[in-house]
Amino acid sequence: MKIIRHSNLELEITANRWSVVLTVQARIYTFFGHVSRRDNDSMGRLVVQGRIEDTRSRARSPMGWADQIKAAVAVTLHECARNSVAREEWRRIVKRATTLK
Repeated sequence: MKIIRHSNLELEITANRWSVVLTVQARIYTFFGHVSRRDNDSMGRLVVQGRIEDTRSRARSPMGWADQIKAAVAVTLHECARNSVAREEWRRIVKRATTLK
């Protein structure tokens, strides 16, 4: 009997794990664009784009929600907010960031 070997990436794609991860990421980026288009005095926008002047506890990951967006889009958060004003452009950015490479 011959053993068929597959890489972990092939197995994860087959098991639809990546599609779930990419769907969640796409929704996060889409929500960021939605909130970023609000008025400057919006509480939701302040929560999403604001920074807290404190350090994280030891158990918490240093990567925050806004850091994930910056890493995926490869520009600053200010640039992301400015790009999100143009909806079609932001949709292209989200599509590019959530496509398997």
